[in-house]
Formats: sequence, structure tokens, C-alpha cells
Amino acid sequence: MKSRIFLSFPHLGGNEMKWIEEAFKGSWVVPLGPNVNEFEHLLGNYLGNPYVVALSAGTAALHLGLVALGVEAGDEVICQSFTFAASANPITYQGATPVFVDSEPDTWNMCPVALENAIIDRKKVTGKYPKAIIPVHLYGMPAKMDEILAVANKYNIPVLEDAAEALGSTYKGTMCGTLGKYGALSFNGNKIITTSGGGALICPDEEADKRIKFLATQARENMPYYYHNVIGYNYRLSNVSAGIGCGQMQVLEQHVARRREIHNLYTQLLQDIEGVTVMQNPSNDFDSNFWLTTITFDDSWNTTPEEIRQALEAENIETRWLWRPMHMQPVFANAPYYGGDCARNLFEHGLCLPSGSSLTDDDIHRVADAIKDFFNKKK
Repeated sequence: MKSRIFLSFPHLGGNEMKWIEEAFKGSWVVPLGPNVNEFEHLLGNYLGNPYVVALSAGTAALHLGLVALGVEAGDEVICQSFTFAASANPITYQGATPVFVDSEPDTWNMCPVALENAIIDRKKVTGKYPKAIIPVHLYGMPAKMDEILAVANKYNIPVLEDAAEALGSTYKGTMCGTLGKYGALSFNGNKIITTSGGGALICPDEEADKRIKFLATQARENMPYYYHNVIGYNYRLSNVSAGIGCGQMQVLEQHVARRREIHNLYTQLLQDIEGVTVMQNPSNDFDSNFWLTTITFDDSWNTTPEEIRQALEAENIETRWLWRPMHMQPVFANAPYYGGDCARNLFEHGLCLPSGSSLTDDDIHRVADAIKDFFNKKK
């Protein structure tokens, strides 16, 4: 049996245990502690924004971002349809309604034209504008933030970036997650770096930073007894998990560089398969971390993502369909949707390839050979 090639396996740098051991030696096996402070500091330095709050998950970050923006029951929030459910679920936590928007073909992210159409129509339907906008930097590819922010600013609607997959990606030289009012990151086990789960919310200023930390620690007031004026959440990252993050920050740049190398190698190896395209940066304005390298295939091949996935699975290679759009999910069947069929077509014609930074060039060659063999057999 050939060894397993995983889609995006956790890649440790070697120093993570030192931070964890320090936590145990100092009895900091608690929700907060020095590792959390240091992890936030390291993230802030990397992002060029000191106001970063480490949290238990990227979903928690998105939820607190919506809370901070004042999203309440009866509100609407515009969300990219072509994404993972965690981008949309927090909207419902607040009792609000998601309004889904199609993607555009250059980045696969939120279409600015569909976004503005949605805003105008929702005002006609409900009498008020949506409360927030959530674009997603899908698979690490930056969204067209200039256009999205121009529309958002025109109608005075704040933007909460879902940069869960985009740590290290830049748009016009600026880190993804720092372009909107708030930005959410994820450190799930399959991301660029991991804290064995975890996330962070990038905040606009010190006041917002303090507010998010307050809400994330059960909104306990500064009293000698437990006293609460508002609803809070148990969303802070543990000190032990933050220790993993501190160790991971030492190899973050190498991990990003390796993902980009893997993408370039796939591009080279698959370039001769007619009708199969490796997703690329649309221009020099976009610098994806290529968290996952993705391919699309045209209708001439008369195949499906599942047929390709199963063929590679037979070679012990893990691949994944592209995200099934939110407006196609049963749980959101009644949510408004604006746009065309870009997201649907991508879902039906694409696949995510193994892209973990621990993979070797030989691993990538093996995946590429399996893909070429599949399409050669389809001729």
C-alpha cells in the first residue's frame, strides 16, 4: 500500500513542545496566560496590527466580530455563498438572516456587482440596509477588496473579513484580515499554522480589542464578585494551545513559502492537460498563500469532482470537492441569494489538491501523475 498523502496535514516546527512545557512548569494550564499574550504579540507583529485577540476558533472570531458590529435579531448580513458553513453560521447565532452573494471568476470570491445589487434590493424589501458584509478570502486568494470596500463605504456598511484560510496572503501589499473593520483568522489543524484548533479576531483599535477580550471571557465586570451587565462567551484560547501557536509562528513564513512552492510545482506539472486549469493569482495585486491549490476542469471531459476524487483515493491520495455554496445548503434554503451560477459551476467543476507544507516534491509529483493518468484514461 502506498503511503497516504493528506490534503493539509498539521506541520509542526519542532519548538512547540518547549512552549507547552513552560506552560506546565508554570502551572499555566488555564484558559489564559503568558503564552496567549505572546501569541497575540507575535501575530500582531506579523500582521502589522497590534490589536489581535486569540480565541477558541475562527467561528468564535466571526461571531464576536458580528457582536461587535451590533448585529442583532431581525438584521441581515451579506455573506459570500461560496465558502464553508462557518462563515455563515455565526450570523444565525445572532438571530440575523444571511443574504448570500455569488462569486466572480477571477478570485472565486464575493462579486462586487452582485454585492451592490443585494444591498439595493434588501433595502427595498426590508426598508433597511444589511448590518454587515462578510467577504471570504477563499483558499487563501484575496477578494477584490478595493471594489468590495467601495460598495460597503457607499452604503456605510462595515466589513468583517473572513481570512480563516488567508494568513500570509496579501492584497496590494496589505495583509488579508486587516483590510476591513474586523478580520477573522483560523488555526484549525489543516490551516497554514495550527494551535490544535483556535482562531483570532483582528480589531481596529485598542478600545475594540479590550471589548472583544471582555466579551470572550464571559463579560465579567471588574468586581470582587461575579457581575454581568451583558451576555458574554467562553471564547478565549487556552494557554497550552497558544503555546503551540507561539512555536508555529517561528515557522509561519516557511509554511507560506512552501505552500506557494507546491502551487508553482502543480502549475508546472499540470500545464499540459487541456481543459484543466490550476487556479492562479489574477494579477500582481493578489498574492495568495495558496493554502490549498485547486484545479477546475471544463465540460469537455465529461467527468465530476467525485470521479476524480475516487480515482485519487484509490491511489491513497486525499482530495476534496470545492466548497458547496451556502445557497445550495438545505439549512439555508430560505435565505436570499443574489448573483448567477459562478459558485455553482465552480463547485461542480473543481477539486482541492494536497497542499500541506510538509509534503515533498516527490509527493506532489505522485499526485500530479495520478491526475494525468486519470485524464489520459478519459481521452
